[in-house]
Amino acid sequence: IDYIYLSPRSKIRLALWPVAAKSNKSYSHSLPVNARRPDSLSVPAAGEPGLWTSQGNGEVKLRMGESGLAAETPLTIHQMFTSAVERFGDCTALSWKEGEQQKILNYRDYYQACRTAAKSFLKLGLERYHGVGILGFNSSEWFISDIGAILAGGFAVGIYTTNSPEACQYVAENCKANVLVVENHKQLQKILQIQDQLPHLKAIVQYKDALKEKRPNVYTWEEFMELGRDEPDAPLDEIIASQKPNQCCTLIYTSGTTGQPKGVMLSHDNLTWTAFAISRHVRLTEATQAQECVVSYLPLSHIAAQMVDIWVTMKVGGATYFAQPDALKGSLVNTLKEVRPTAFMGVPRVWEKMQEKMKSVSAKSSTVRRKVAAWAKDVGLQTNLTKMIGRTPLNYRVAKKLVFKKVRKALGLDRCNKCYTGAAPITKDTLEFFLSLDIPVYELYGMSESTGPHTISLPDAFRLTSCGKEIPGCKTKLHNPDEEGNGEICFWGRHVFMGYLNMADKTEEALDSDGWLHSGDLGKHDQNGFLFITGRIKELIITAGGENIPPVPIEDAVKEAVPLISNAMLIGDKRKFLSMLLTIKSQVNGETGTPEDELTPEAVELCKKLGSSATRVSEICGGRDRAIHAAIQEGINRVNEKATSNAQRIQKWVVLDQDFSITGGELGPTMKLKRPVVMKMYKEQIENFYKEVATPSTPDNPLPPK
Repeated sequence: IDYIYLSPRSKIRLALWPVAAKSNKSYSHSLPVNARRPDSLSVPAAGEPGLWTSQGNGEVKLRMGESGLAAETPLTIHQMFTSAVERFGDCTALSWKEGEQQKILNYRDYYQACRTAAKSFLKLGLERYHGVGILGFNSSEWFISDIGAILAGGFAVGIYTTNSPEACQYVAENCKANVLVVENHKQLQKILQIQDQLPHLKAIVQYKDALKEKRPNVYTWEEFMELGRDEPDAPLDEIIASQKPNQCCTLIYTSGTTGQPKGVMLSHDNLTWTAFAISRHVRLTEATQAQECVVSYLPLSHIAAQMVDIWVTMKVGGATYFAQPDALKGSLVNTLKEVRPTAFMGVPRVWEKMQEKMKSVSAKSSTVRRKVAAWAKDVGLQTNLTKMIGRTPLNYRVAKKLVFKKVRKALGLDRCNKCYTGAAPITKDTLEFFLSLDIPVYELYGMSESTGPHTISLPDAFRLTSCGKEIPGCKTKLHNPDEEGNGEICFWGRHVFMGYLNMADKTEEALDSDGWLHSGDLGKHDQNGFLFITGRIKELIITAGGENIPPVPIEDAVKEAVPLISNAMLIGDKRKFLSMLLTIKSQVNGETGTPEDELTPEAVELCKKLGSSATRVSEICGGRDRAIHAAIQEGINRVNEKATSNAQRIQKWVVLDQDFSITGGELGPTMKLKRPVVMKMYKEQIENFYKEVATPSTPDNPLPPK
């Protein structure tokens, strides 16, 4: 991705939309080292849009630049879509499997389907600035409902499929949903349980399977589409014509790890400009030259999946192929092999699962094959590390032919030159594993409040463990940096959200008086302007002794030192010493997604190497297996030896009897650790760490030497 790095002293001239082309206002790129965070944004004068609003029917000033991508003309979703239809009308837009048959929808038919859905929503009584909630796995109906809701003047609102009925009720009520679109009978049951508490709800649409029983105001997808098919175009066209780029069209609900979810209001311009900026930055090709293909499988209620699968793809006339609903339970690789995407976005857990699978296959290979693979991986890693500084070793070509091409083909990534990861931290071990196979995984970083990515790594702008440089037209500021250069990462650009729906106080906490979005993440730049995330302010552990400790680097170090560990969570806030909860790599139930007692094949192999015959978690947890217990302690000792201070040493740990999971509640939809939830769930184990006043040193759990 092309990128302009702004030095801390540079001043940026900005014009705010809608205003005259020139503006004399300039904004400093960074604050003095000891500066206080500016006060929250003042409420704009009546009649004049400000940089934020918490009203669903509000408008905002766009953060326009005077030149480059930031000066691009603002567009509504409808304008971007019609432009795609004009240029790519006959190209495949969406494709999915029904049984063994591959179905296709081109851009022209896709647009017409969205218009029909919009007319159907209006007929069902969708009101302006009210929500259409969508609850289900990725499908053409999901996309059509999303865009149809926007064209009809409502809000497109994705709801996580893992939500409880109560969580669905909160979102539906918060966005005043008039219509809820659900995937199947299972999701319908959640809504039927709560529909009496939803005064704004007028209709429910089920888009997969036949209805098990006919109920008033519950429609199949076919019945729903039929409602709008013969409706006149004029009322819809009138609504479309009245829409402005600086008005809200989509709500993304944060996962609510610390309290109730917040409705992130995204404007037409947030979506259309960000899609444009990303497509330029990562140099996607338009369908008139060669069509980009992506596989849609990540939750569409999350901004990352929406931005990649719906909006960026539409901007360049790409094709979106829908994976099977059990994609994350194992079928994803089959879809990847069939589709052979040109770009692929995976959350860290997806890359880790691929890594685990490949390691277990490798363990069963012949000695010769293992030796060739080990040699090639060494060449691959060295090649890619030296590529970062502009050199390519000769033996790389041989390794590519013998190993790398075959690996890519087996993963379905043989056409994919853009592999991304984001939404949660990824370990250096996983990045190096794929880099050694000549598959650079590019990190990107952003949040729902920045319409997805703020920084992206590129083939020619790439550093291991960095999340790259910001998208052109966006700016980064590190607020209140410490002596090592770590400060709170703040964003500025047209990707910055409008505000939180009906939450003015929360909006003022997120945006400062100059309109900078405060991420809550800590980071620093290297001398070349690459951004490195160093922690999260809310996750920082502040020990009883007053030492600030970011947990992720220590957790990653433990997982690297002890490959048997699946998840690690550091404890120690307001405590005298650090302790850790650990889980072991285990099989996952294909139907429910629940972790099982059986170890993964890779974990069984690791146990054997350590002199243990364990095949189940229950044989290991609670210190039952002395060999494994000793191996974990040894790994933790190695991590402790590298600790920067005594306070950063792990002094106690426990292996839990089950791995963390989405279904268990410990992980969010993008596999991010929900720390407050884990703290509550394992309160007893945590309290046991701190029962004794003095820190014990026992043969079972010795304190490492200083």
